[in-house]
Amino acid sequence: MSTARRLLAILLVLLACAAGAAEQVNINTASAEALASGMVGIGPAKAQAIVAYRDAHGPFKTVDDLLQIKGIGAATLDKNRDRLTAASASAP
Repeated sequence: MSTARRLLAILLVLLACAAGAAEQVNINTASAEALASGMVGIGPAKAQAIVAYRDAHGPFKTVDDLLQIKGIGAATLDKNRDRLTAASASAP
């Protein structure tokens, strides 16, 4: 394979990865499984805590509301901020 073709193949893989990374996790509608797989540093137990908090207190107004959950601090939130949205369920 020529160098140009290798570079093109690498570019296509990178573009495919970037397209997948652009998908945000909605903290108001995502399942615990989706939260755990879509967030850095959040495992199944913490993801379930997010869902339980949401069920008990209603939808999150902002991504920063995750700081109300024990065990989620500013560093974890900052690692995930670009991956998350708190759009309402009725938003398009």
